[in-house]
Amino acid sequence: MTLTRDEIEHELEQLHQESYAWALACCGHHPSDAEDVLQMTYVKILDGSARFEGRSTFRTWLFGVIRRTAARKWRNLVNRDRLLRVFFQHQQAAIIPGLDTRLEYPANSRKLVSALHLLSPRQREMLQLVFYHGMTIEEAANTLGIAVGSARTHYTRGKRNLAIRLGELSP
Repeated sequence: MTLTRDEIEHELEQLHQESYAWALACCGHHPSDAEDVLQMTYVKILDGSARFEGRSTFRTWLFGVIRRTAARKWRNLVNRDRLLRVFFQHQQAAIIPGLDTRLEYPANSRKLVSALHLLSPRQREMLQLVFYHGMTIEEAANTLGIAVGSARTHYTRGKRNLAIRLGELSP
């Protein structure tokens, strides 16, 4: 299934808010990093270096592109951090700007956000894709590039670990 450029732009526009929320999650809730990742994702899509081939829904494919773009950006920042540490040896430099920039959460959400951050990254991603973005486990597995069986395991363990951390279950 090939989409025209107009159809792609329409889909990106329709999914922008959800895409930004997913980019935030992939970037540790750093708004400027999420904006950069989303822009890089859109450029990849519009210049044709990332192509939708219809093997999943457009949203599932888009979220996968966002996740891979964020991972590449993070790897680049970590590598830059290592190189600068070696170069400056004992100097403490602010290597990654905005690390202390966090989203402000309402008081009743802080416990949930704290509990989510205690989960493994894969469990956290699965729960976010399924609960917040309304994906099926199969769509989330496709987005994360993992087998459906693994996705089900991460989803089940994530729900259980989250309930334990929220004090709703005993370990």
